[in-house]
Amino acid sequence: MDTPKKLTPKERIKIPRQHMPEQAAEARRRNFLEVPFGFDVETARREASRCLECLKPTCMDGCPVQIDIRAFVKLVTEGDIAGAARKIKETNVLPAICGRVCPQEEQCEKVCVLGKKGEPLAIGALERFVADWERASGEVTVPAVAPPTGCRVAIVGSGPAGLTAAFELARRGHKVTIFEALHRPGGVLFYGIPRFRLPAEVIDAEISCLEKMGVEIVCNAVVGKLVSVDELLEEEGFDAVFLGTGAGLPWFTGLPGENLNGIYSANEWLTRINLMRADRFPQQATPVRCGKRVAVIGGGNTAMDAARTSLRFGPDKVYVFYRRTRAEAPARKEELEHAIGEGVEFHWLTAPVRFIGDENYFVKQIEIQRRELGEPDASGRRRPVPVEGSNETFDVDTVVLAVGFGVNPLVTSTTPDIKTDKRGVVQVDPATGMTSKIGVFAAGDVITGGATVILAMGQAKTAAVGLHNWLVRRKGLGMPVEEMNHAAATA
Repeated sequence: MDTPKKLTPKERIKIPRQHMPEQAAEARRRNFLEVPFGFDVETARREASRCLECLKPTCMDGCPVQIDIRAFVKLVTEGDIAGAARKIKETNVLPAICGRVCPQEEQCEKVCVLGKKGEPLAIGALERFVADWERASGEVTVPAVAPPTGCRVAIVGSGPAGLTAAFELARRGHKVTIFEALHRPGGVLFYGIPRFRLPAEVIDAEISCLEKMGVEIVCNAVVGKLVSVDELLEEEGFDAVFLGTGAGLPWFTGLPGENLNGIYSANEWLTRINLMRADRFPQQATPVRCGKRVAVIGGGNTAMDAARTSLRFGPDKVYVFYRRTRAEAPARKEELEHAIGEGVEFHWLTAPVRFIGDENYFVKQIEIQRRELGEPDASGRRRPVPVEGSNETFDVDTVVLAVGFGVNPLVTSTTPDIKTDKRGVVQVDPATGMTSKIGVFAAGDVITGGATVILAMGQAKTAAVGLHNWLVRRKGLGMPVEEMNHAAATA
C-alpha cells in the first residue's frame, strides 16, 4: 500500500471523523445480521490519519487492557494492517470482540485529545477493522508462547475474563484448561449479546486463536457440581484456579404477578435466543414465546439487547419502561439510538408496580406508575420518586426483566473458604486478584457484581499476572513479572 504524506496536526484536525455504514433501520429490525458494516481499507486509513500521535497518549491510559493505540493506529495509517493486528495482540487477544462491544466513548475515546475541540478518534471502529481484516485475510497472528513451565491452571468460565486470563497465562508458558458450564464457549459474549451486535463467527475465531496457543476448553463442565474447586487443586493436579464465572444470576422485582407465564428474566430471554437459537424454532429445539406487545423493564445495555432482539420477532409494539430519564440510562448512546431508530417505544420515568394475568395465568397487562427525580442516591444519580395517582396499564403479553444480575453462588457455596460480601461478590486482593483461598484467583463480574466486557478483561490481566507471579515464587521459576519490568526500567 502507498505510504501517505505526513500531515501536520492542523491538517489532521480538519479531517472529519469517519463513521461506519450500517443497515437501514427498517431492514435490520427484521433480521439478526450485524448492524454496522465496518470500515473499508481506504476509510480506515483516512480515520487513522486523524491521530495526532501524542507523545503522551492519554488514550492508552483509558484502555483497561493497555493496548498501544498510538502504535497500532500509526500502522493502519501506513497501510500495514497485519502489523497493526500483531501490535494489538501483544496485549489483547479479543480485538474483534472489543471493537464491537466495548464502550470506547467512556474509555479510550473519552480521553482522546481530538475530542477536546471535535470528535475523538474512532478507536473502537479501527480496532474492529484491523481484527476483521486479519480474519478475512486467513493469516491470523497467533501470539508467541513461552517454553512450558510445567504448571497447570484451571480457569472456571469462558467469558471475557476467563478468555483473557487464559491468554495471559498461556503466553507465559502455563498449561491452561478452561471449564465452561454451557455447551459452547464464550460465556456472556455468546449468551448475553445478540448476534446483530456480535456475530458468532467473530467469537469462534477469537477463541480459536487461544486454542492454537494450546488452551484446552472443556464444555458441559459445571464446576461446583461436576467437580469442586478443592478437587481441581487436590485431586486433578492443577496448581492454581482462576474464577471467571461472571454475574449470571438474574434479579427480579418481587412485584405481584411476576411469576405469570410470559414473564422472562433478560438472562433467560437472551440465552434462549442467542445461545440456544430459539429464533430458529422449530428448526432448533428450544422454543420461545414472543407476543404481539412486549414490555422490557430496565435502561441498561441488557435492556436494549432484549428490546432490539424482541423487535426481530415482529411484534406490534416493544415498550421499554425505565424509572429515570434518558440522560440517566446506563445504556450506551449507540445502543439507545439504534433501539429508537428501529422502533422501540420508550417510556422514561416509569416503573412497574404489578403484572396482571388472564384466566390461564399468562400475563396480559402491566401496571406502571410515573416517577419524578428527587435527590441523588448512592449511585450519584437522582433517585426516582413515585408520583401518586399516576398509575396506568398497558396491554402486553410478553415481559422481559432487565433489572440487573448477581453472582451465581454455585462455586462459592461449594468452596466456603472463598470470602464473599453480603451480595455474594467474591472478595479479592485488588493488586493480585487472589481470593481468600490460597491459589485461587478471580476477576470480572464475579468480583464486581456486574460491569463491562473490557473492565472484566482488564481485571483478568491483573489477576493473571498475580497468579503467574504466585506460581513463579512457589515453583522457583524465575523472576516475577513486576520485578522484571522494574529491572528493565532501571537498567
